[in-house]
Amino acid sequence: MPLDEANMRDPAAAFLDLRPSDAQVEKYYGLGTWRDGTPLDDLRRWREESPESVAVIAHRADSGIRRITYREYAEYVERFAGALHELGVRVGDVVAVQLPNWWQMNALVLACARIGAVVAPMVMTIRERELERVLARLRARVCVTADRWEGFDHSAALAELAPRLPELRHRVVLGASVGDDEVDFVRHFQEAPWEPGRPDAPAEAGPDPDRAFLVLFTSGTSGEPKAALHTLNTLYASSRDFAAVDRVGTHDRLFTSAAVTHYVGIQTCILIPLLGGAAGVLMDVWEPEAAAALAAEAGVTYVHAVPLYFGGLLTVVQDQHRALPALRAALTGATTIPGDLVALGRSLLDLPIRAVFGTTEIGLGTMTRPDDPFDRAAHSIGRPFPGTELDLRADHEITLEQPARLFVRGGAVCLATLGRDSGALIVTGEHDDGWYDTGDLAVPEEDGGVRLAGRAGDRIGGVLMIPVSDVESALRTHPAVDDVALVGYPDDTGSERACAVVVADPASAPPTLADLRHHLDALKMTEWYQPSRLELVRQLPRNSIGKVQKELLRRWVRGEGDLPEERKVDQDRGR
Repeated sequence: MPLDEANMRDPAAAFLDLRPSDAQVEKYYGLGTWRDGTPLDDLRRWREESPESVAVIAHRADSGIRRITYREYAEYVERFAGALHELGVRVGDVVAVQLPNWWQMNALVLACARIGAVVAPMVMTIRERELERVLARLRARVCVTADRWEGFDHSAALAELAPRLPELRHRVVLGASVGDDEVDFVRHFQEAPWEPGRPDAPAEAGPDPDRAFLVLFTSGTSGEPKAALHTLNTLYASSRDFAAVDRVGTHDRLFTSAAVTHYVGIQTCILIPLLGGAAGVLMDVWEPEAAAALAAEAGVTYVHAVPLYFGGLLTVVQDQHRALPALRAALTGATTIPGDLVALGRSLLDLPIRAVFGTTEIGLGTMTRPDDPFDRAAHSIGRPFPGTELDLRADHEITLEQPARLFVRGGAVCLATLGRDSGALIVTGEHDDGWYDTGDLAVPEEDGGVRLAGRAGDRIGGVLMIPVSDVESALRTHPAVDDVALVGYPDDTGSERACAVVVADPASAPPTLADLRHHLDALKMTEWYQPSRLELVRQLPRNSIGKVQKELLRRWVRGEGDLPEERKVDQDRGR
């Protein structure tokens, strides 16, 4: 259902009105999947019990390592909460954040919880076109960003958008270059006076772990990009299970290659450490040698990295004979895990490389266990956590050749999804008895585990998915493009990239890949959304109702099938 006009004028009301059903509350509190407390309670516990223990270890490529204790961590959360309050942020207001893996991100997320704000993290690769749509949809009151990052001027891009965003009250910039009309993060947040119990401190919003708290936009797979709206309790459901399986405690150091603006990064470096009094380890620029050195120096015990990054880390360990003696758990996922990566992990670390499966919408739902066979991660995503249910649906016998569609239900599934462009709000508990369609295809295993067999529809990507419909729509605005379909093909990292299959306008010269990418750059489309390959055809294959038969195109692009001759062009394929 679309958000009503009154709520769109008052975004706080829209998010405050969202609640899980009474049946969900009874079920998941009864199972212990949800709780009355919040991460702020966890933070206060460790501030009192072990104030000088390290809570965050943050590596910046330009300045080295900084360690923050639980005492400092709690103080920064209070300072940042006060700074947000002074900027007019109140319960239910949206704070958008686009920062690298800097320690300030951790404290800022918790500060939003402290005052009851809704936090909307965004990865650093999002550019103006998508950024404006997200900020406009959420009616964000405050946006926090870096000045420059990896050659891109984020603060200038935000400044250019600001006049078209009437709800945006403040642009907060963390960096060396801050304009007169921008809020200096260091001065206003980090250096703000702080005294325990100061009279001007914002009032505690009150523990409400079932209110919408975190908004994470997915790229969109087929159709409109959407946001997953999570509560502190849907986030807790995943965190508690991971912490329990790996017995996370005060001795642990948790490290991930994921951005802390991504679901995995928030879980691994903020929420799971807080449950056990452990430390989250951050790295703002992932480089294999530096990552291996940081893991060794920080005494990392737990690594969660996508196969490409984990493979690079293992290569450094192998080539440099570097030891990671503290490491006791290594997880990967997001794409198929190569068997040779699993074997290398065993030979170098004497650890099983464990597979994990999840999405922004369902959280972290399944995982291979520490006592599983060493090679299981090469073919399985493991078993669901307690409180998470799987449903494999098919109208035929389920086999690897004919897999079923995977649905998930549980306490970690998001409260709702929100269409970026339409504003369509779908409350998950109100549809299909709470079952969420992952869009993945799978087959069951004997012990209740699952093996993935591919993706339904036309999903493209790895850790982050490419918004297929959005890119196709933009490509169709190119004057030399008559028709287009975007399909995925595997690259040499085990992930997927996008191929544009194009029917050229007969009145124009056929476009090149460079032409298409230049066109998308001019539209300020995020770079990694853009196709990295071009195939030209006379016609797109369509079924009887006019729908493009993308599976035919996908097999052709991957070299696994062919197209009818009448659909091909008599020229070299574009690259």
